[in-house]
Amino acid sequence: MKNQKEEAPLAIYLERFAKLDPEAAAARCGASFDGKGFALTLLGTPLRVTWPEGLIKAPEGAPRAASAGYTRILLLRYLCEGVLAPGTGRFLAYRELPWGAVYDANFSGRCSKRLAGTFAGDLAGFRRACLALGGRESTLPDASFDLDFLDGLTVRVALRDGDDEFPPTSQFLFSDNFVTAFTAEDAAVIGETVIKFLVARR
Repeated sequence: MKNQKEEAPLAIYLERFAKLDPEAAAARCGASFDGKGFALTLLGTPLRVTWPEGLIKAPEGAPRAASAGYTRILLLRYLCEGVLAPGTGRFLAYRELPWGAVYDANFSGRCSKRLAGTFAGDLAGFRRACLALGGRESTLPDASFDLDFLDGLTVRVALRDGDDEFPPTSQFLFSDNFVTAFTAEDAAVIGETVIKFLVARR
């Protein structure tokens, strides 16, 4: 069965991608371009996005999410529309992103609650997975790490283990330059992608 949810936007962005100026896109996104494709590093995994075809080439052993359809759309959108601006070191909650407040409840269910449930009672597995993705330990309780989603764009993930009275909780924070690189809708896909990479490296 065809995935209509992905096929329609993929067709749109493949058309735009084939027509873009690749050198300008590389400069705008902080990527490298060798004449036939872009080199990007997604959560520690080196990827190649061929141009003008828009295919993703991932190394053997990469998480399946690295070359999934939604990842392909996300990276094509970034290369077509995103801008890698300098960050200030500040991090934003999802609701602080443009339009994020409108979709915050959806993001909580898709990402925050899912991360907490996935790693409930397994802080060691969470730490192991974050380190495997090149994460740098942060200071939020009980365990938190800064992950490079792409070069220059950082997602901070935090997990607080539950107890007999309170369930586990998690938090996603985005470096403030995400606002020029991705939309709030993209950030929800990014949260889901981070979870899938963490599960693959658990």
